[in-house]
Amino acid sequence: MIENNTSTILIVNSIDETLQSLSQTLPQHSFRIIRNEEKDDFLLAQAQLAIKEAYLSSNQTKYIILCGSSFRSEAQNSLLKVLEEPPKNIVFIIVTSSKTNILPTILSRMPHKFLKKRVEKVDFDFDFLKMDLKDLYKFLKENQKIAKKEAKLVIESILFKLNSQKIKLSQKELDAFSNAIKLLELNSRPIHILTTLLLTIIQRKHR
Repeated sequence: MIENNTSTILIVNSIDETLQSLSQTLPQHSFRIIRNEEKDDFLLAQAQLAIKEAYLSSNQTKYIILCGSSFRSEAQNSLLKVLEEPPKNIVFIIVTSSKTNILPTILSRMPHKFLKKRVEKVDFDFDFLKMDLKDLYKFLKENQKIAKKEAKLVIESILFKLNSQKIKLSQKELDAFSNAIKLLELNSRPIHILTTLLLTIIQRKHR
């Protein structure tokens, strides 16, 4: 992923999976991960922490990994100088999910690698016109340990399936899908989110 110890921007599908891969490929104890633990939004506080870390002297190459599904403009602007002229032995790695998250001023200073792969939709074979609580219980039991990434794909597939069955959703129901994605980003348990969402769809048949 990282060539010639050059600071790089990585555009990826999964930040968590990329971090796991980097932790296995970079020398042990040679990197520092800086991210917002409360929500996946890189703020000024994280930028200030990254700058402080960069100016801690190191005799060996130190990789500072900055992560976020979004990066605030003020955070990026505060990083401009240290990214353009990093201290000796410091390599920055920015990991994010979209190139549009990064300001042009930073894109012009650092090379970027587009590592995103096309994600196939999950085959979600529910017939929502016939689905009942028994079907729902079976699905939830089989997927009680579903991961965040797969849960997102399921939510996308539910929307696609509803559309293919010409089931029109109310604004409140559409908001439920939007909120489900937000809750996944906040690391709520995926199975709980899917349970609430699918119950909302089933209940619409009884109104």
